[in-house]
Order: sequence, then C-alpha cells, then structure tokens
Amino acid sequence: MVLEMTYPELARAVNPTHDIKLFAGRSNAKLAQEIADYLGTTVGPMVIKNFADGEIYVQVKESVRGDDVFIVQPLCNPVNENLVELLIIIDAFKRASAKTITAVIPYYGYARQDRKTSGREAITAKLVADLLTTAGADRVLAMDLHTGQIQGFFNILVDHIFATPILVDYVKGLNIPQEDMVVVSPDTGGVQRSRHFAKQLECPLAIIDKRRDKHNEAIAAHVIGDVEGKICVMFDDIIDTAGTITEAAKLLKSKGAKKVYIGAAHAVFSGPALERLENAPIEECIVTNTIPWDADKLPSKVKQLSVAPLLGQAISRIHDDESISSLFGFEKEMKV
Repeated sequence: MVLEMTYPELARAVNPTHDIKLFAGRSNAKLAQEIADYLGTTVGPMVIKNFADGEIYVQVKESVRGDDVFIVQPLCNPVNENLVELLIIIDAFKRASAKTITAVIPYYGYARQDRKTSGREAITAKLVADLLTTAGADRVLAMDLHTGQIQGFFNILVDHIFATPILVDYVKGLNIPQEDMVVVSPDTGGVQRSRHFAKQLECPLAIIDKRRDKHNEAIAAHVIGDVEGKICVMFDDIIDTAGTITEAAKLLKSKGAKKVYIGAAHAVFSGPALERLENAPIEECIVTNTIPWDADKLPSKVKQLSVAPLLGQAISRIHDDESISSLFGFEKEMKV
C-alpha cells in the first residue's frame, strides 16, 4: 500500500494556474500522475512506443515552444531501456523548442559506480551525467543520490532533494518511546545520513561495521554503540538484494535489540530481496515509491510511502524560481 502523508514543509499552496508542463516516460507513470494531481495539472500527451527491433519512438503531442518542461523518469529496472528512453524524450523536447528541460529522476541509475575502486573500471555515474547533458537537459532534479559527489559530475544545474522528511515523519508516527529508540547506520558510508535521522528523531546513533568482498554481497561484522534492549531504526539510500540490511538486522537482534525497523529511499528489490525481507527479523521495511512496485507483490512487512508531494513542491519552486534549500534546510547539515 502506498501511503500519502501531509508534511508541514509542504503546506505552502501550489498555484494550479501556473504553466507547468509535466511529462513522463514509461518507468513510473503512476508517480508522475500523483505529482500532476498534487500540482493541479495533467501529464502531457506523448507517444512512446517500441519498433519491432526494440528501438524507441517518441513524439510530443502538444506544443511546448517556450515552455518549462519537466520529465519524470526514474532510471530503474530495466535501467538501460529507461535511460535511453529518457535521452530520446529529452531530445524530442529540445527539437520542439522547449525553453528549459528538467529531467526529474527520482532514482538515478548507475549511481553506485561513482569512482574507480580497482583498475580499468568505468565511472558510470559520470557517463550518465554526460549523456543527459548531451541529450539537451538544462537541469536535473534527483532524489537521494547514492553519493553527493555525483552532483559535481554535471555541468548543468542539479537540485538534490531527500526523502528524509517522509521517512522521519512515518517513524514518529510509530510512537516509539524516545528513550527506547536508536538509529543505526548500516555501514560507515551512511553515518552522516543516519546522524541526521538520529538528530531529527532525538535519539542515539549506532554504526554497523561491514566488509564487502564482491558486488551485491556484504557481511555485517560488528556493532559500534549500544543496541541491547533498544528499538533499532536503520535506513539506507538503496535496498537492492536486501542481503546487507537483513544481515545487519540479524546482527542487531543477536546483540539484544528488541525490535528492528529498516528502510530506504529506493526499493530496487533485485533477485532474492523480497524473500529475504519476508523472512528477516524485522517489524517493517519502510520505502518510497521512487521505483514502482505493485503493492500486491510486496511482502506484508513492506510499507511504501509516496514522494509525490516532495517532488511536486520541488518542481513548483523550480518553475517559480523559488528556493529549494528552504524546503530542505537539512541539506547543509547532511553535507552529502
């Protein structure tokens, strides 16, 4: 079930009469419609189809000359198809004389290859940034990038927003006694993000030390901090195969944790992820709908929250030349 919630940060009314041209690729049409509903507009008409050999055809079905265009397209599975589709859509709007083109990318695929960790590796996060720029995007609106340094890969404007208000608000709604709660970082790389969660929830922070021997496989080894008798809340930016975070949950339980809640901004859920989450010693897995999932196919433990209000408000502010950082004032604190 996708839960729609109201947040104080999003209370500012959106003017439904201003001329926002919102369009969407095929990767998450439902989220695009939710954003359109929030903005009081519609998703613009386009023809997107595949030729017999798999090539993608795009035609914009209304005039966008001189307009600010926003294209919603997360780069989720099938990531290569969705990436090429987004590039072709951007090219179509560039050739249709749109004034500005903003690629709204709730989930930025290829983000995890953001540096060389051994010889002769590609840096795909930079490559995707170059492709978007070459295609004709003027701006990117992204949510919870894997690392903040990806913003520096672009020579165009990047607005980086976070699902933190949604996740924090949901956890507060669980009414966990403050003295019983501890936020746990699933690894050392997520400490800054988890520290912000801990500050918002006004509780202590613990850290899991893990080692990674190969892609999609990590081993949780030690817990730094006190979790015995506590209710642990552990968030990451991505849950892919769910191996890392479910093993971390098992480790927390073995160290005496009373309950464990886990979650992430992006529910990639590859391979055995759903089975692992169903069998994990957790109360709930809290994710957002940046990546589309049919609620009927998700385990009962998975709670999906809508990011449409956050994205809608960000789109409105970009269009009206208003501040994004005032909506997400914690960005400076997180420094990610």
